[in-house]
Amino acid sequence: MANVSTVYALALVLLNYILQVHGTGCPVVECWFVQEKPGRGGGFPAAMSQEKSLMYVRTDPDSTEAESQQKPQLTSTPQESTMLLTQPAVVKWAAPLTSSAQSPIYLQADWFSASLQGLDGQLTLSSVMRAPKGTNEPNVILSVFSTSTSIRSRLGVPVVLDCGFWMDASSPLSGMGFAVEWRYQFRGEGRLVVAYDGKGDRLAETTEEGAELDIPALHQTGNASLLLEEAQVRHTGTYICTVYLPYLLAQVAIDLEIEEPPSLSISPSPLPISYPGQTLSVQCEASGFAPLSLELSWEFVGADGGVQSLGEGGMSGHRQASDGTFSQSSRLTLDLGKLDLGRGGEVTCVAVHPGGTRRASTTLNIIGVSGPSIEDSMAMVAVALGLYGVIKLFSWMFGTSGPSDSDSKDKKDK
Repeated sequence: MANVSTVYALALVLLNYILQVHGTGCPVVECWFVQEKPGRGGGFPAAMSQEKSLMYVRTDPDSTEAESQQKPQLTSTPQESTMLLTQPAVVKWAAPLTSSAQSPIYLQADWFSASLQGLDGQLTLSSVMRAPKGTNEPNVILSVFSTSTSIRSRLGVPVVLDCGFWMDASSPLSGMGFAVEWRYQFRGEGRLVVAYDGKGDRLAETTEEGAELDIPALHQTGNASLLLEEAQVRHTGTYICTVYLPYLLAQVAIDLEIEEPPSLSISPSPLPISYPGQTLSVQCEASGFAPLSLELSWEFVGADGGVQSLGEGGMSGHRQASDGTFSQSSRLTLDLGKLDLGRGGEVTCVAVHPGGTRRASTTLNIIGVSGPSIEDSMAMVAVALGLYGVIKLFSWMFGTSGPSDSDSKDKKDK
Protein backbone atom coordinates (compact mmCIF):
# COMPACT_ATOMS: atom_id res chain seq x y z
CA MET A 1 0.00 0.00 0.00
CA ALA A 2 1.60 3.21 -1.21
CA ASN A 3 2.24 6.07 1.16
CA VAL A 4 0.46 4.48 4.11
CA SER A 5 1.68 7.17 6.50
CA THR A 6 -0.41 9.68 4.58
CA VAL A 7 -3.50 7.69 5.42
CA TYR A 8 -2.55 7.67 9.10
CA ALA A 9 -2.25 11.42 9.17
CA LEU A 10 -5.44 11.83 7.15
CA ALA A 11 -7.45 9.75 9.57
CA LEU A 12 -5.96 11.55 12.57
CA VAL A 13 -6.84 14.98 11.18
CA LEU A 14 -10.40 13.88 10.38
CA LEU A 15 -10.91 12.52 13.87
CA ASN A 16 -9.46 15.64 15.46
CA TYR A 17 -11.75 17.86 13.41
CA ILE A 18 -14.85 15.90 14.41
CA LEU A 19 -13.95 16.25 18.07
CA GLN A 20 -13.48 20.01 17.71
CA VAL A 21 -16.83 20.46 16.00
CA HIS A 22 -18.97 18.26 18.22
CA GLY A 23 -17.12 18.46 21.53
CA THR A 24 -17.46 14.76 22.30
CA GLY A 25 -14.96 12.28 23.73
CA CYS A 26 -12.63 10.26 21.52
CA PRO A 27 -14.61 7.51 19.77
CA VAL A 28 -12.92 4.32 18.63
CA VAL A 29 -13.18 4.13 14.85
CA GLU A 30 -12.14 1.74 12.12
CA CYS A 31 -9.90 3.17 9.41
CA TRP A 32 -9.72 1.71 5.90
CA PHE A 33 -7.57 2.67 2.93
CA VAL A 34 -9.53 2.23 -0.30
CA GLN A 35 -7.73 2.44 -3.64
CA GLU A 36 -8.82 1.92 -7.22
CA LYS A 37 -6.06 -0.07 -8.88
CA PRO A 38 -5.40 0.29 -12.61
CA GLY A 39 -6.80 -2.42 -14.84
CA ARG A 40 -4.85 -4.88 -16.90
CA GLY A 41 -5.95 -3.43 -20.20
CA GLY A 42 -8.87 -2.05 -22.13
CA GLY A 43 -8.91 1.22 -20.23
CA PHE A 44 -11.14 -0.09 -17.45
CA PRO A 45 -10.07 0.04 -13.80
CA ALA A 46 -9.88 -3.07 -11.72
CA ALA A 47 -12.00 -3.70 -8.66
CA MET A 48 -11.53 -1.59 -5.57
CA SER A 49 -8.97 -2.78 -3.04
CA GLN A 50 -9.74 -2.22 0.62
CA GLU A 51 -7.12 -2.70 3.30
CA LYS A 52 -7.55 -2.22 7.01
CA SER A 53 -5.21 0.46 8.36
CA LEU A 54 -4.02 1.45 11.80
CA MET A 55 -5.07 4.73 13.38
CA TYR A 56 -2.86 5.87 16.25
CA VAL A 57 -4.20 8.64 18.49
CA ARG A 58 -1.80 10.16 21.02
CA THR A 59 -3.23 11.10 24.40
CA ASP A 60 -1.84 13.75 26.69
CA PRO A 61 -0.59 12.11 29.93
CA ASP A 62 -1.35 15.35 31.79
CA SER A 63 -4.91 15.54 30.46
CA THR A 64 -7.66 16.19 32.99
CA GLU A 65 -10.21 14.20 30.99
CA ALA A 66 -11.80 11.15 32.55
CA GLU A 67 -10.17 7.80 31.94
CA SER A 68 -13.31 6.58 30.19
CA GLN A 69 -12.92 9.40 27.65
CA GLN A 70 -9.24 8.65 27.01
CA LYS A 71 -9.91 4.91 26.66
CA PRO A 72 -13.49 4.57 25.41
CA GLN A 73 -15.31 1.28 24.95
CA LEU A 74 -14.35 -0.74 21.90
CA THR A 75 -17.02 0.32 19.44
CA SER A 76 -16.44 0.90 15.75
CA THR A 77 -17.59 3.68 13.43
CA PRO A 78 -17.70 3.18 9.64
CA GLN A 79 -15.06 5.36 7.99
CA GLU A 80 -13.68 5.42 4.47
CA SER A 81 -10.93 7.44 2.77
CA THR A 82 -10.24 7.62 -0.98
CA MET A 83 -8.01 9.55 -3.34
CA LEU A 84 -9.84 12.45 -4.99
CA LEU A 85 -9.49 13.89 -8.49
CA THR A 86 -10.33 17.61 -8.52
CA GLN A 87 -12.47 18.76 -11.44
CA PRO A 88 -14.96 21.54 -12.24
CA ALA A 89 -18.65 20.98 -11.53
CA VAL A 90 -20.99 20.49 -14.48
CA VAL A 91 -24.21 21.77 -12.88
CA LYS A 92 -25.11 25.31 -13.94
CA TRP A 93 -25.50 26.71 -10.41
CA ALA A 94 -21.90 25.70 -9.61
CA ALA A 95 -20.41 26.51 -13.02
CA PRO A 96 -19.66 30.17 -12.11
CA LEU A 97 -17.18 28.91 -9.52
CA THR A 98 -14.83 27.80 -12.31
CA SER A 99 -15.78 30.29 -15.03
CA SER A 100 -12.17 31.44 -15.51
CA ALA A 101 -11.30 28.05 -17.05
CA GLN A 102 -7.88 28.26 -15.38
CA SER A 103 -7.33 26.02 -12.41
CA PRO A 104 -5.25 27.56 -9.62
CA ILE A 105 -1.80 26.21 -8.80
CA TYR A 106 -3.23 25.50 -5.35
CA LEU A 107 -4.78 22.33 -6.79
CA GLN A 108 -1.33 20.78 -7.32
CA ALA A 109 -1.45 18.56 -4.26
CA ASP A 110 -2.71 15.21 -3.07
CA TRP A 111 -6.45 15.35 -2.44
CA PHE A 112 -8.48 12.94 -0.34
CA SER A 113 -12.18 12.39 0.24
CA ALA A 114 -13.17 10.95 3.62
CA SER A 115 -16.58 9.95 4.96
CA LEU A 116 -17.66 8.93 8.43
CA GLN A 117 -20.97 7.82 9.88
CA GLY A 118 -21.85 7.25 13.52
CA LEU A 119 -23.21 3.86 14.51
CA ASP A 120 -26.25 5.43 16.17
CA GLY A 121 -27.19 7.37 13.04
CA GLN A 122 -26.73 10.70 14.80
CA LEU A 123 -23.80 11.92 12.71
CA THR A 124 -22.66 11.70 9.13
CA LEU A 125 -19.71 13.66 7.77
CA SER A 126 -17.97 14.01 4.42
CA SER A 127 -14.67 15.89 4.12
CA VAL A 128 -12.23 16.91 1.39
CA MET A 129 -8.57 17.12 2.47
CA ARG A 130 -5.44 18.50 0.85
CA ALA A 131 -1.85 17.39 1.43
CA PRO A 132 0.91 19.38 -0.29
CA LYS A 133 3.12 17.33 -2.60
CA GLY A 134 5.85 15.51 -0.73
CA THR A 135 4.22 15.95 2.70
CA ASN A 136 2.21 13.72 4.98
CA GLU A 137 0.12 16.49 6.55
CA PRO A 138 -3.36 16.67 5.02
CA ASN A 139 -5.61 19.55 6.04
CA VAL A 140 -9.40 19.68 5.91
CA ILE A 141 -10.53 22.14 3.23
CA LEU A 142 -14.27 21.38 3.11
CA SER A 143 -16.59 19.40 5.38
CA VAL A 144 -20.30 18.73 5.00
CA PHE A 145 -22.12 17.16 7.94
CA SER A 146 -25.53 16.30 9.34
CA THR A 147 -26.58 15.42 12.88
CA SER A 148 -29.16 12.89 11.71
CA THR A 149 -29.09 10.34 8.90
CA SER A 150 -32.72 9.24 9.27
CA ILE A 151 -35.82 11.30 10.09
CA ARG A 152 -39.41 10.21 10.69
CA SER A 153 -42.25 12.71 10.50
CA ARG A 154 -46.04 12.92 10.65
CA LEU A 155 -48.09 14.38 7.84
CA GLY A 156 -48.71 18.10 7.61
CA VAL A 157 -45.94 19.29 9.94
CA PRO A 158 -42.77 21.26 9.08
CA VAL A 159 -39.63 19.15 8.64
CA VAL A 160 -36.02 20.35 8.86
CA LEU A 161 -33.37 18.23 7.13
CA ASP A 162 -30.15 19.16 8.91
CA CYS A 163 -27.07 19.94 6.82
CA GLY A 164 -24.12 22.19 7.55
CA PHE A 165 -20.74 22.88 5.98
CA TRP A 166 -17.37 24.28 6.98
CA MET A 167 -14.51 25.46 4.78
CA ASP A 168 -10.98 26.47 5.63
CA ALA A 169 -10.87 30.27 5.54
CA SER A 170 -7.13 30.18 4.82
CA SER A 171 -7.68 28.24 1.59
CA PRO A 172 -7.74 30.31 -1.63
CA LEU A 173 -10.79 28.32 -2.71
CA SER A 174 -12.92 29.63 0.15
CA GLY A 175 -12.86 33.15 -1.27
CA MET A 176 -14.03 32.05 -4.71
CA GLY A 177 -17.64 31.33 -3.69
CA PHE A 178 -19.72 28.22 -3.05
CA ALA A 179 -22.92 26.53 -4.20
CA VAL A 180 -25.47 24.33 -2.41
CA GLU A 181 -27.72 21.69 -3.93
CA TRP A 182 -30.46 19.44 -2.52
CA ARG A 183 -31.59 16.46 -4.57
CA TYR A 184 -34.32 13.89 -3.93
CA GLN A 185 -34.10 10.19 -4.81
CA PHE A 186 -36.64 7.42 -4.34
CA ARG A 187 -36.84 4.01 -6.03
CA GLY A 188 -34.66 5.01 -8.96
CA GLU A 189 -36.32 8.35 -9.57
CA GLY A 190 -34.87 11.72 -8.65
CA ARG A 191 -35.45 15.42 -8.90
CA LEU A 192 -33.81 18.69 -7.97
CA VAL A 193 -35.39 20.18 -4.85
CA VAL A 194 -33.48 23.43 -4.45
CA ALA A 195 -30.12 24.83 -5.61
CA TYR A 196 -28.32 28.05 -4.72
CA ASP A 197 -25.41 29.84 -6.37
CA GLY A 198 -23.63 31.52 -3.48
CA LYS A 199 -21.25 33.44 -5.73
CA GLY A 200 -24.00 35.09 -7.76
CA ASP A 201 -26.60 34.99 -4.95
CA ARG A 202 -29.15 33.24 -7.15
CA LEU A 203 -31.62 30.40 -6.59
CA ALA A 204 -32.07 27.93 -9.42
CA GLU A 205 -35.55 27.53 -10.88
CA THR A 206 -37.22 24.30 -9.76
CA THR A 207 -40.73 22.85 -9.77
CA GLU A 208 -40.55 21.97 -6.08
CA GLU A 209 -43.02 23.81 -3.84
CA GLY A 210 -42.78 24.34 -0.09
CA ALA A 211 -38.99 23.82 0.15
CA GLU A 212 -36.58 26.59 1.09
CA LEU A 213 -33.12 27.45 2.41
CA ASP A 214 -32.11 30.05 4.98
CA ILE A 215 -29.91 32.17 2.71
CA PRO A 216 -28.50 34.50 5.42
CA ALA A 217 -27.59 31.48 7.58
CA LEU A 218 -25.82 29.90 4.60
CA HIS A 219 -23.37 32.78 4.39
CA GLN A 220 -23.06 33.48 8.11
CA THR A 221 -22.84 30.03 9.73
CA GLY A 222 -22.78 27.50 6.90
CA ASN A 223 -26.29 26.28 7.74
CA ALA A 224 -27.52 24.55 4.58
CA SER A 225 -30.52 22.82 6.18
CA LEU A 226 -33.58 22.24 4.01
CA LEU A 227 -37.00 23.26 5.35
CA LEU A 228 -40.09 21.43 4.08
CA GLU A 229 -43.04 23.58 5.08
CA GLU A 230 -45.59 20.73 5.17
CA ALA A 231 -44.61 17.06 5.12
CA GLN A 232 -46.42 15.02 2.49
CA VAL A 233 -46.30 11.38 1.46
CA ARG A 234 -44.40 12.29 -1.71
CA HIS A 235 -41.54 13.59 0.46
CA THR A 236 -40.59 10.06 1.56
CA GLY A 237 -37.15 9.21 0.18
CA THR A 238 -33.46 10.10 0.32
CA TYR A 239 -32.25 13.70 0.26
CA ILE A 240 -28.67 14.50 -0.78
CA CYS A 241 -27.09 17.73 0.43
CA THR A 242 -24.12 18.74 -1.77
CA VAL A 243 -21.82 21.71 -1.21
CA TYR A 244 -19.56 22.88 -4.05
CA LEU A 245 -16.29 24.79 -3.89
CA PRO A 246 -14.27 25.47 -7.04
CA TYR A 247 -13.15 22.02 -8.31
CA LEU A 248 -14.35 20.32 -5.08
CA LEU A 249 -17.56 18.94 -3.64
CA ALA A 250 -18.73 17.01 -0.58
CA GLN A 251 -22.16 15.59 0.19
CA VAL A 252 -24.22 13.75 2.79
CA ALA A 253 -27.47 11.78 2.46
CA ILE A 254 -30.48 11.89 4.77
CA ASP A 255 -33.45 9.50 4.70
CA LEU A 256 -36.93 10.90 5.36
CA GLU A 257 -39.85 8.60 6.17
CA ILE A 258 -43.40 9.95 6.45
CA GLU A 259 -45.30 7.83 8.98
CA GLU A 260 -48.96 8.64 9.53
CA PRO A 261 -51.05 6.19 11.61
CA PRO A 262 -54.57 5.30 10.41
CA SER A 263 -57.86 6.78 11.51
CA LEU A 264 -60.32 4.01 12.45
CA SER A 265 -64.10 3.86 12.19
CA ILE A 266 -66.47 0.94 12.94
CA SER A 267 -69.87 0.40 11.38
CA PRO A 268 -72.51 -0.20 12.50
CA SER A 269 -71.89 1.46 15.84
CA PRO A 270 -73.40 0.70 18.24
CA LEU A 271 -74.24 -2.85 17.22
CA PRO A 272 -77.93 -3.82 17.32
CA ILE A 273 -79.17 -5.80 20.33
CA SER A 274 -78.55 -9.45 19.50
CA TYR A 275 -79.54 -12.90 20.72
CA PRO A 276 -77.83 -16.32 20.75
CA GLY A 277 -77.67 -17.98 17.33
CA GLN A 278 -77.74 -14.71 15.42
CA THR A 279 -75.05 -13.74 12.88
CA LEU A 280 -73.71 -10.18 12.83
CA SER A 281 -71.35 -8.38 10.44
CA VAL A 282 -69.18 -5.47 11.55
CA GLN A 283 -66.68 -3.51 9.45
CA CYS A 284 -63.56 -1.54 10.44
CA GLU A 285 -62.28 1.12 8.07
CA ALA A 286 -58.64 2.30 8.37
CA SER A 287 -57.91 5.42 6.35
CA GLY A 288 -55.31 8.14 5.85
CA PHE A 289 -52.22 6.08 6.71
CA ALA A 290 -48.72 5.89 5.25
CA PRO A 291 -46.60 3.90 4.55
CA LEU A 292 -48.47 0.87 3.23
CA SER A 293 -47.63 -1.56 6.04
CA LEU A 294 -50.70 -2.21 8.23
CA GLU A 295 -52.06 -5.09 10.33
CA LEU A 296 -55.77 -5.15 11.23
CA SER A 297 -57.22 -7.54 13.80
CA TRP A 298 -60.26 -7.90 16.08
CA GLU A 299 -60.62 -8.42 19.82
CA PHE A 300 -63.56 -9.00 22.17
CA VAL A 301 -63.43 -7.72 25.74
CA GLY A 302 -66.07 -9.34 27.94
CA ALA A 303 -67.83 -7.89 30.95
CA ASP A 304 -65.30 -9.64 33.19
CA GLY A 305 -62.38 -7.91 31.41
CA GLY A 306 -61.19 -11.04 29.61
CA VAL A 307 -59.77 -10.53 26.11
CA GLN A 308 -60.57 -12.93 23.27
CA SER A 309 -58.95 -12.75 19.83
CA LEU A 310 -61.40 -12.80 16.92
CA GLY A 311 -58.82 -12.92 14.10
CA GLU A 312 -58.25 -10.43 11.29
CA GLY A 313 -61.56 -10.90 9.46
CA GLY A 314 -61.90 -10.49 5.72
CA MET A 315 -59.36 -7.95 4.44
CA SER A 316 -59.94 -5.67 1.47
CA GLY A 317 -57.28 -4.45 -0.92
CA HIS A 318 -55.42 -1.18 -0.43
CA ARG A 319 -56.84 2.01 -1.88
CA GLN A 320 -54.73 5.13 -2.41
CA ALA A 321 -56.09 8.65 -2.04
CA SER A 322 -55.03 11.70 -4.03
CA ASP A 323 -52.70 12.82 -1.20
CA GLY A 324 -50.80 9.51 -1.33
CA THR A 325 -52.24 8.03 1.87
CA PHE A 326 -53.83 4.58 1.92
CA SER A 327 -57.03 3.02 3.22
CA GLN A 328 -58.02 -0.58 3.93
CA SER A 329 -60.96 -2.30 5.62
CA SER A 330 -61.68 -5.52 7.49
CA ARG A 331 -65.10 -7.18 7.76
CA LEU A 332 -65.77 -9.47 10.72
CA THR A 333 -68.64 -11.97 10.89
CA LEU A 334 -69.82 -12.85 14.41
CA ASP A 335 -71.68 -16.15 14.68
CA LEU A 336 -73.24 -15.89 18.15
CA GLY A 337 -74.24 -19.53 17.95
CA LYS A 338 -70.58 -20.65 17.85
CA LEU A 339 -68.82 -17.91 19.79
CA ASP A 340 -69.13 -17.86 23.56
CA LEU A 341 -69.45 -14.11 24.11
CA GLY A 342 -71.66 -14.32 27.18
CA ARG A 343 -74.01 -11.37 27.50
CA GLY A 344 -71.83 -9.11 25.33
CA GLY A 345 -69.00 -6.65 25.77
CA GLU A 346 -66.70 -4.49 23.61
CA VAL A 347 -65.79 -5.47 20.03
CA THR A 348 -62.47 -3.73 19.23
CA CYS A 349 -60.65 -3.16 15.93
CA VAL A 350 -56.86 -2.99 16.41
CA ALA A 351 -54.56 -1.40 13.79
CA VAL A 352 -50.79 -1.92 14.11
CA HIS A 353 -48.79 0.53 11.99
CA PRO A 354 -45.20 1.89 11.99
CA GLY A 355 -46.68 5.26 12.95
CA GLY A 356 -48.40 3.83 16.03
CA THR A 357 -51.14 1.45 17.20
CA ARG A 358 -54.74 2.60 17.03
CA ARG A 359 -57.98 1.09 18.46
CA ALA A 360 -61.70 1.61 17.89
CA SER A 361 -64.50 -0.15 19.82
CA THR A 362 -68.25 -0.68 19.71
CA THR A 363 -70.65 -2.24 22.22
CA LEU A 364 -72.30 -5.64 21.75
CA ASN A 365 -75.36 -6.54 23.88
CA ILE A 366 -76.72 -10.10 23.82
CA ILE A 367 -80.10 -10.92 25.36
CA GLY A 368 -81.86 -14.22 26.05
CA VAL A 369 -78.85 -16.02 27.43
CA SER A 370 -80.05 -18.87 29.75
CA GLY A 371 -79.40 -18.51 33.46
CA PRO A 372 -79.44 -15.09 35.09
CA SER A 373 -76.11 -13.57 35.85
CA ILE A 374 -75.17 -11.85 39.10
CA GLU A 375 -75.79 -8.52 37.42
CA ASP A 376 -79.25 -9.66 36.31
CA SER A 377 -80.09 -10.85 39.83
CA MET A 378 -78.99 -7.57 41.35
CA ALA A 379 -81.03 -5.66 38.79
CA MET A 380 -84.12 -7.76 39.56
CA VAL A 381 -83.72 -7.13 43.30
CA ALA A 382 -83.36 -3.40 42.62
CA VAL A 383 -86.53 -3.40 40.50
CA ALA A 384 -88.45 -5.34 43.16
CA LEU A 385 -87.37 -2.92 45.88
CA GLY A 386 -88.37 -0.02 43.68
CA LEU A 387 -91.83 -1.46 43.04
CA TYR A 388 -92.28 -2.20 46.72
CA GLY A 389 -91.43 1.39 47.56
CA VAL A 390 -93.93 2.73 45.02
CA ILE A 391 -96.71 0.51 46.38
CA LYS A 392 -96.00 1.60 49.93
CA LEU A 393 -96.09 5.23 48.90
CA PHE A 394 -99.48 4.94 47.22
CA SER A 395 -100.95 2.95 50.09
CA TRP A 396 -99.82 5.57 52.55
CA MET A 397 -101.25 8.40 50.47
CA PHE A 398 -104.67 6.79 50.01
CA GLY A 399 -104.75 5.42 53.54
CA THR A 400 -104.31 8.87 55.11
CA SER A 401 -106.80 10.61 52.81
CA GLY A 402 -109.72 8.23 53.69
CA PRO A 403 -110.19 9.10 57.45
CA SER A 404 -109.97 12.82 56.81
CA ASP A 405 -112.96 12.67 54.42
CA SER A 406 -115.15 10.74 56.88
CA ASP A 407 -114.36 13.17 59.67
CA SER A 408 -115.49 16.09 57.53
CA LYS A 409 -118.83 14.34 56.83
CA ASP A 410 -119.46 13.77 60.57
CA LYS A 411 -118.88 17.43 61.26
CA LYS A 412 -121.43 18.45 58.60
CA ASP A 413 -124.14 16.07 60.03
CA LYS A 414 -123.78 17.57 63.46
